[in-house]
Amino acid sequence: MPLVILILLALLLLFVVVLLAKTVRIIPQARAGVVERFGKYLKTLPAGLNIVVPFVDRVRYLIDLREQVVSFPPQPVITEDNLVVSIDTVIYFQVTDPIAATYEIANYIQAIEQLTMTTLRNIVGGMDLEETLTSRDQINSGLRGVLDEATGKWGIRVNRVELKGIDPPPSIKDSMEKQMRADREKRAVILTAEGSRQAAILTAEGSKQAAILNAEGDRESQILRAQADRESQILRAQGEGQAIQTVFQAIHDGQPDQSLLAYQYLQMLPKIADGDANKVWIVPSEIGKALEGLGSTMTNLQGIPQKVEGPLKRVDMGPSEPVEPRSDSELSKTSAAVEAAIAEAASAAHPGRGAAAAEAAETDPAVNPGEVPPAQ
Repeated sequence: MPLVILILLALLLLFVVVLLAKTVRIIPQARAGVVERFGKYLKTLPAGLNIVVPFVDRVRYLIDLREQVVSFPPQPVITEDNLVVSIDTVIYFQVTDPIAATYEIANYIQAIEQLTMTTLRNIVGGMDLEETLTSRDQINSGLRGVLDEATGKWGIRVNRVELKGIDPPPSIKDSMEKQMRADREKRAVILTAEGSRQAAILTAEGSKQAAILNAEGDRESQILRAQADRESQILRAQGEGQAIQTVFQAIHDGQPDQSLLAYQYLQMLPKIADGDANKVWIVPSEIGKALEGLGSTMTNLQGIPQKVEGPLKRVDMGPSEPVEPRSDSELSKTSAAVEAAIAEAASAAHPGRGAAAAEAAETDPAVNPGEVPPAQ
């Protein structure tokens, strides 16, 4: 008897445990439980602890409400220019209505895959290969719009669609690589040509500037050389004028006589005999008389005073150091002073011709003041 009672208590305890298990249902976070009663939808259980009628209500589906990521294998797609490319996609979606996701579609993941494939073929079929490779954003936007519209009645929202890869055929890849290589080589040649052109232009401009600078330098050097030659000639003329003044001053101060002239004549005789053409030179026996006659002839030469009375006339020598002229006005003044000194020396050497030279200089400006016109 006690054994039967223990068995009954054990069976009762087991029934209570099973009853509690069938009554209390715990739904995880971000999940939703779809409850059916006798095969008909009853309610949706939220996350947490829920109580259902045991043996009558049944949690048929447990729907994940989190955003899900599904990657589909590459699908062959034909472009507008009849080229087959393989495109693999990634879909980001989320279940917003567990009831519609459960009862409106049998397998929403497979449905999304097939819908993605057909929509992708429709979109890419209207593009050529070049446009397909460069229009990822356009394809993503079009594919997302179609999927979101089609899956809305299934209680699914498509958040994002991405193309992982677009692979053209190997032959097309080789052609594209050759085309890209040719294009890059073309750009390299163009850039090289432009660089050579710029280098040639810069070289020509540099040569032009160098030639201009050289010409300007030559012009400046010629101008400076001409100015230096002019000033040197002016200084040389000043020196010659002072030399002439010094010679005439020495002649006036030395008071030359007949003996000095005879001595100078004797000194010139060896120079007369000097030379390769003079083979024979005869000295006349009347050399003494010739010297006396020459002396008597030279005694009456004009410019040699016969008798000096009173103080000698001194010629103004001017400054001891020549002054380098700095302007045309100073040069003209210096030239006038030199010409006046030469004229004064000439008048002192030829007293009879001074008045005629002055009168000729006044009447004819072309006559050089340093030259004395011949006596009439």
